Amino acid sequence: MSGPRPMLPDYGGGCLTSVVPALMAEDRGEFGPWLPAPARGASQVALLVLDGLGWHQLQERSDLAPTLSAMAGGAITSVTPTTTATALTSIVTGATPAEHGILGFKMHVGAGEVLNVLRWRTSAGDALETHPPSRFRALVPFAGETATAIVRSQFAGTGLTQVMLGGTRLRGWRVTSTIAVEVKRALAAGERFVYAYYDGIDNVAHEFGLSEHYDAELAYVDGLVDRLLAALPAGAALVVTADHGQVDVASRRSKVAPDVAAMTSFISGEPRFLWLHAQPGIDPDELAAAARGAHGHEAWVHTREDTIEQGWFGGPLRSAWLERLGDVALVAFEPTAFWDTEAHGELRLVSMHGSLTPAEMEVPLLAGRG
Repeated sequence: MSGPRPMLPDYGGGCLTSVVPALMAEDRGEFGPWLPAPARGASQVALLVLDGLGWHQLQERSDLAPTLSAMAGGAITSVTPTTTATALTSIVTGATPAEHGILGFKMHVGAGEVLNVLRWRTSAGDALETHPPSRFRALVPFAGETATAIVRSQFAGTGLTQVMLGGTRLRGWRVTSTIAVEVKRALAAGERFVYAYYDGIDNVAHEFGLSEHYDAELAYVDGLVDRLLAALPAGAALVVTADHGQVDVASRRSKVAPDVAAMTSFISGEPRFLWLHAQPGIDPDELAAAARGAHGHEAWVHTREDTIEQGWFGGPLRSAWLERLGDVALVAFEPTAFWDTEAHGELRLVSMHGSLTPAEMEVPLLAGRG
């Protein structure tokens, strides 16, 4: 195959899977230099997850984010795939995708049915009853310790929130200004660890791309970070990270080649990390060879077994979870998206993620004190 090599997660090192275990540890000195110094001796920690803020995008706009740029830290890796449902679950559980089982944005859940994990819907509609979130909850958040999670109010009852944050004290917000207020209140009440999530950067990137709207949103978020730092009590630290970065795909759309599509029964995953599910009787190696011949110039093509053996998901999968993946992964390394109108709808997102390029895989891990 042509093209660059995929950037794989640094599981066990500077990776999203390591962040919460490090921050909740009694002794943070055992963790590597990827953990910023201000977080090491903090008596309390607030973790802010900024959906969609990649390390590369932040570095390219450091002048727009003086507060974030002045914080200690650097880049760590996301997980595979670089998508919100998988990465957030890895953050809160401190586990690899292979350990928690949320293996993508749209997962196969049997009999050709694909679950949209963010909306918790299938083609038949709401799936809270047909696919109860409790069946997908393999691990508890924050190592089972008591913690406060501050998220958008409308996310509180979703299937993914039940999987990720069940058992935590949820505090909802409707306007961004209340995030700093809720974090301040939780820390003042003596919480040792507080989790907060903001999705504005990702929303803007999807709708407008990495343009002036993205720049304006980043500057706005930098102000939020400044307010959070000012709200910290003595001895507390603010830690900022993200679930994934972004790639602008506005000018590039790819379609699965006709011969490959003819060998494919249905698809799952997402446009930059597509899973092809082989037609009955089609050998996955045969499908992979066809996909590689048609798309090897723009994407990495691997069988499911290849991705697991190469450690993409951080270990072996439970046998019951294997069907959540397809037979062949089509993972774009060029700035393109494999958009299928039937599967993905008419909406044309401008910026996307999911693949294993540095722009999507590397995210910031920054820390500061008030």
